[in-house]
Amino acid sequence: MNSSTVREFILLGLTDNPQLEILFFCLFFVTYLLTVTGNMVIIAITLKDHRLSTPMYFFLRHFAVLEIGFTTCITPKALANMATGHKKISLSGCFTQFFLYFVLGATEFFLLAVMSFDRYVAICNPLRYSAIMNGRICSLLVFGSWLGGFLLILGPAAALFHMPFCGPNIVNHFFCDKGPLIKLVCIDTSLLDLVYFIAAIFILSGTLTVNVVSYINIISSVISIPSGKGRQKAFSTCASHIIVVSLTYGSCMFMYIKPKGTNEFNFSKSVAVLNTIVSPLLNPFIYCLRNKQVQGALKTAFRQSIEF
Repeated sequence: MNSSTVREFILLGLTDNPQLEILFFCLFFVTYLLTVTGNMVIIAITLKDHRLSTPMYFFLRHFAVLEIGFTTCITPKALANMATGHKKISLSGCFTQFFLYFVLGATEFFLLAVMSFDRYVAICNPLRYSAIMNGRICSLLVFGSWLGGFLLILGPAAALFHMPFCGPNIVNHFFCDKGPLIKLVCIDTSLLDLVYFIAAIFILSGTLTVNVVSYINIISSVISIPSGKGRQKAFSTCASHIIVVSLTYGSCMFMYIKPKGTNEFNFSKSVAVLNTIVSPLLNPFIYCLRNKQVQGALKTAFRQSIEF
């Protein structure tokens, strides 16, 4: 892939304490199973139940697919390393993990912005909702989210892995993250750092602007609804998405707001656990617990499985 003398990396993981590593393995394993199961349930019920054949649940289904992919590109390898003690990863394997992690992460931000726009149209333009958010537009919005994430990450990722890694090859993390990797490059990376910074600003500020503008308009429209019950119903359709947006952007902000006296890499590992392990687990439960239509579909599916 490049002219590096390094052909593999050693991932230090979260800890060098064997007892703690066993605990982390158990927690990661259970969390991963629950994450995949929870998101698979979301995918299954939005495909099966005709009541959930609306754009909102179309986007939610794709979001669940993203969450499974996002945690799967990191967690299984981390579990295998903890279980076997074999902490090596090849250069190509490291690139694949790095690339998938950032592409899926960027796509998730774009899709959250699309979901905000969907809620804006549903609440602020209800009479035109079906015409605006038709099947073709929804598919294009999802495709655009994936394409945007892919194109924005491909160039910087390829540039990083074509730089020379001359040694050492020890990555102070439990997966191939940008911060620890870029410190192992043996040439000046200031230009690449700038490219990553610009890409991050574009992805985060651009999608956050769409979310904020959408919800400012939503709140303005909801406040003007004369019926208290109507206002509550309108807000309830957005509650789950607002929580997920807050969780996603909040965890991302922690990367840039490091408390004084905190070890940089230990802090980044903690934030990465929140992003890659905890958030994908919480999101399906947030949508299930806060959404009556999803709850109804789950109850129907459960009754049908019992009767069967």
